[in-house]
Amino acid sequence: MQSHDTVFALSSGRPPAAIAVVRVSGPQTADALAALIGRVPKARHATLATVREPASREAIDQAVVLWFPGPGSETGEDTAEFQLHGGRAVIAAVLKALASVPGCRMAEPGEFTRRAFHKGKLDLTRVEGLADLIAADTDAQRRQALSHLKGLLGDRAEGWRRRLIEAQALVEAGLDFSDEGDVPAGLLAPALAQVTVLRDEIRRALEDGGRGERLRDGFVVAIAGPPNAGKSSLLNRIVRREAAIVSPIPGTTRDVVEVHLDLRGQPVTLLDTAGLRDTDDPVEQEGVRRARERAGGADLVLWVQDAQDRTEVPPEDIRHRAWTVSTKIDLAGARGPAESRIAGRQFFTSAVTGDGIPELLAALQAEAEAQVGVGEPALVVRARHRVALEETAAALDRALAQRTGSDELVAEDLRLAARSLGRLVGRVDVEDILDVIFRDFCIGK
Repeated sequence: MQSHDTVFALSSGRPPAAIAVVRVSGPQTADALAALIGRVPKARHATLATVREPASREAIDQAVVLWFPGPGSETGEDTAEFQLHGGRAVIAAVLKALASVPGCRMAEPGEFTRRAFHKGKLDLTRVEGLADLIAADTDAQRRQALSHLKGLLGDRAEGWRRRLIEAQALVEAGLDFSDEGDVPAGLLAPALAQVTVLRDEIRRALEDGGRGERLRDGFVVAIAGPPNAGKSSLLNRIVRREAAIVSPIPGTTRDVVEVHLDLRGQPVTLLDTAGLRDTDDPVEQEGVRRARERAGGADLVLWVQDAQDRTEVPPEDIRHRAWTVSTKIDLAGARGPAESRIAGRQFFTSAVTGDGIPELLAALQAEAEAQVGVGEPALVVRARHRVALEETAAALDRALAQRTGSDELVAEDLRLAARSLGRLVGRVDVEDILDVIFRDFCIGK
């Protein structure tokens, strides 16, 4: 990516559509506006204009055009938007016209957001929140993503980083400027007191059981069991469509079938897996291997068995996360709708009549809510966040362990902690430390 280029791209959905939005960002944006509409409109005012091909001046479309001069724009650069009629020919002609303007080129994937990040308009956690908001399937995911786009974690991390830099500045001042009259003695103790409070706050943020990651990725439920137990029929009944092939032939399901559900705002991913059995078929063997692997990594396993044959039990490695679902009760004749669910983690269902399915879904929703949570959005929603905060907390632990040791080692561990927090938000600037030192102690006045 060349940051001095001016980039453009279709920013709305796939055509044809009623409206298409083409965005332009970069130093030649004003030139692009002059070339296509003959002027630069008033900033931040919607302007109706005829968009023309720059060389021939042939009219392409009538559009609403907006001009956002930098740095007060979404990307921090000069930016414009063409709100066009959403036909393919119109969009293609406008993109071709923009490409003919010197210094303009098509944007690469994510380049507008990347420019906003480099200009300080977004930190990395907000960028990730934006990506999650676009990908959100449920209200719970949308709320969590929006909170991160608004800075839930980024603002907290910046606050932690500022406090850490202040503590670091105390330690660094005691080391490097101890002969200055403006620097009092005994700065290590108050610095470590701040570090202790900060470390405890970060540890509490990490003690969330991974609910943020679960909500972002979806509560994963694997449907496992022996062949011909009714796993695929159960999946199809739950999702109300033919998502998986159903056949009386054992071993029909070879690969994992993945379906996403919205259970009253809770994202649930159902995995239909191959029947677990010993087989000489190499293709089925691979299916069984994948089934075991996905079931082992799922948050919950529905162990499906024929109500007339309950001899198979879940493998020991997934037994603690397994609910037993007995299927085909319409054939067994053992249970009716009124007693389709019994106490504990056992359910009796029929994919033909639907008996037991509402009870099973209600239990899945309750389990998802219990493990993901329905309260305040989680601070940590990605593995990257967790790793950065764990590295920060570990460095702070080491610094606190050095309270009776070397001040130099304390300072180094605080530097590492600040670097980890900086990586979390994408801003690592060691000059911040010197700024605080000179501001607070007036060194060199």
